[in-house]
Amino acid sequence: MRPPRAETRAEAARLVARFEAAGARGVDCGILQPADTLLDLYGEDIRARVYTTHDPLRGEQMLRPDFTVPVVQMHMAEGAEPARYTYAGEVFRRQEDDPERASEYIQVGYEVFDRADPAGAEAEVFALFSEALAPLSLRAATGDIGILTAAVQGLKTTERRKAALLRHIWRPRRFRQLIERFAGRAPVPPARLALLNDPDPMAHAGPMIGLRSEEEILARIAALKEDAAAPPLAPEEVEGLDAVLAVRDACPAAEERLRAIARDLPAIAPAVERLAARLEALARRGVDVARLDFEASYGRTSMEYYDGFVFGFYAEGRDLPPVASGGRYDALTRQLGQGAEIPAVGGVIRPGLTLALGGAA
Repeated sequence: MRPPRAETRAEAARLVARFEAAGARGVDCGILQPADTLLDLYGEDIRARVYTTHDPLRGEQMLRPDFTVPVVQMHMAEGAEPARYTYAGEVFRRQEDDPERASEYIQVGYEVFDRADPAGAEAEVFALFSEALAPLSLRAATGDIGILTAAVQGLKTTERRKAALLRHIWRPRRFRQLIERFAGRAPVPPARLALLNDPDPMAHAGPMIGLRSEEEILARIAALKEDAAAPPLAPEEVEGLDAVLAVRDACPAAEERLRAIARDLPAIAPAVERLAARLEALARRGVDVARLDFEASYGRTSMEYYDGFVFGFYAEGRDLPPVASGGRYDALTRQLGQGAEIPAVGGVIRPGLTLALGGAA
């Protein structure tokens, strides 16, 4: 049973006041957001998860799916640094796969834009959330998308292949299919094989129908041929990726395992050092990192704009979405900053869930 809206708003106000006491400035964002920004970031796939409408003057609009994108836009356009923001309001998500989940709910957030001490900022956000949610006895999970990203960027393969893998890090099944194909383990589909072996593929083409020009089609065929000629991923590199993805342990043990993997996969070493710095900063904030879970794959299905540290808080034994989640999103500031960028980390809490579970302090 969902708490009454008035109670949820009061709980949201209490959380916002807590974040303001930590130094955040309260901000608000429009419920209607320009669709082109979100489509540029996430592609057409986002339409399956959001509500859209059309305005005769402003064009296609989307009901706000979260606050992070508009807050980043606001900060990059007019914010001073360092900066801390908090907010509360409705967000809207389509739930066609799970009609029992709320498609409209209130979200409270805390965001930090600070380039001086990235590890300290991550520890600050996580510790604030952990303290606010402590009365609920939730399970905390952490991960780091940056470690897997570094592993992909360090592969000895073409830039085109690496770009494809990076694009699909958030789609684990497609990511695995690409790994199998690039490693030469998956058979080439017959239609593609016929295309690659055809010396003049456009000779048998019918009339040009659709939006792609002949030049675009030829460029795509050339890219497929270039990919087919590239050597397969080395078995040891695939094993290294699999080893990274398999890391799931308490944070200190996970760090130790990743350091061992870095001896054979040196591209991840800087990301592992960032993990170590974060654990030290968390310990200084009073977080018991020895009991904190780390999973290298965590966040890959639901946190598309995060590119480093990720975290979530869950009610064990309850069929509920995360009560809170967040992470680092430096790349998002680059995409929305028109040439400017700043390290940024933040997270959101669902006050309706904290009330349903007993209320945060």
